[in-house]
Amino acid sequence: MNAITPIRTPAEQALIGAFGALRDSRPTSAALEGLRIDGFARFEASGLPHRRVEDWKYTDLRVLMREARPLAVAPDASVLLAAKVALGRLKRVGGSRIVLVDGFHVPDLADGGALPEGVTVSDLAAAMAQRPEIAALVTGQPATRANIAFALNNAFLTDGLLIEVAPGTELGHALDLVSITSDGAPRLVTSRVVVVVGAGASAGIVETHCGPAGVEYQKNVVMQVVVHDGATLEHGRRQVEGDQALHLATLEASVGAEAHFDSLTLTTGAAVSRSQLFVRFAGEHSNVTLRGVSMLKGRQHADTALVMEHAVPHCQSRETFKHILDGEAHGVFQGKIIVQPVAQKTDGRMMSQTIMLAEGPSMDNKPELEIFADDVACAHGCTCGELDADLMFYLKARGIPHKEAEALLVEAFAREAIEDFGAGPLAVVEELREAMLTSVTDWMRARS
Repeated sequence: MNAITPIRTPAEQALIGAFGALRDSRPTSAALEGLRIDGFARFEASGLPHRRVEDWKYTDLRVLMREARPLAVAPDASVLLAAKVALGRLKRVGGSRIVLVDGFHVPDLADGGALPEGVTVSDLAAAMAQRPEIAALVTGQPATRANIAFALNNAFLTDGLLIEVAPGTELGHALDLVSITSDGAPRLVTSRVVVVVGAGASAGIVETHCGPAGVEYQKNVVMQVVVHDGATLEHGRRQVEGDQALHLATLEASVGAEAHFDSLTLTTGAAVSRSQLFVRFAGEHSNVTLRGVSMLKGRQHADTALVMEHAVPHCQSRETFKHILDGEAHGVFQGKIIVQPVAQKTDGRMMSQTIMLAEGPSMDNKPELEIFADDVACAHGCTCGELDADLMFYLKARGIPHKEAEALLVEAFAREAIEDFGAGPLAVVEELREAMLTSVTDWMRARS
């Protein structure tokens, strides 16, 4: 029987060539090389995901990614100078700032003072070579490893950051992690950040992803989080990429016993974006809250895909995602709660809500429950509609102009997801809420 030769798209051919060039030009440790080879093998076997792959039904990457950009290289002096200027316009949220430029860690651009006591930041590649537990963590959970975006990140990974919070540490302010793509020729940026929060620690981290307008760059980023027993992690994420960018983001989290993980994502940037969340309970009596606000206009496309796995008993999860669509934007929400047979007394609830500001947008919702235990309380739901006409009439009857009335209702809708963020003592929680709400207000003003 003759072997079947798959037909490769130009983007797939370019990625295959780029992987060969990367292996020839950047030798590395056995652990990282093995990770790259495994990731590339998974990609080569299936190619870019398309609509016939169920998880990518609404985001056909084979169509949307018509060509692959050249891999980003380490920034030179001129790029760093431009990045410093751009960072100066970006208000810091939290305490110490950690900066990635085109996926490369640049300690010289850090500000906000020294890292807090109990926090260390080191090179991921070196940690993988010296510490087997880190190398094992980076390979990912089974559900994550099967994901092609994650596999591509593995294939082109050159280094990354390992952020560790020592057991018992209590941070008063979160770490401000900024990933900025430089101006100039379009490029493919790949980065990996691993965050390990020790037992009993309380910490926070704020991610901001940004880049230039009018440049068709591509970005594939991964954050892997381990929240150990009794620890708390508050995680905020702002995706404000340039208007022509393609942005793929994966968040993987493992949550220990009696631990708390809270994540809030704001999406306003990129022409095409997909935010993936893979969260697994690894210890009993823990709780996880995932929230998101997507504000899209023009022909933007944003996909949120999450898998919440209850693998142990007595855990609670809440997922609330809000979408505000204008123009001809396309929003997608795919959420799955999996309750394993041993995970009795699970409490999981998931909700997706959408407001349409025009007749042109479209929204696809696909909530799922896979329950293999019998003593659980799980639910999901979704809503989609226009702004309430009665409320609009009420505000306009009191002299509030149409645009302002519309903005008030939209901000109130988004505020529901933002105001409840954070249960810990971090001062950054309030700072992040303020930054998120300001972004919502700015988006509405720009729309009018």
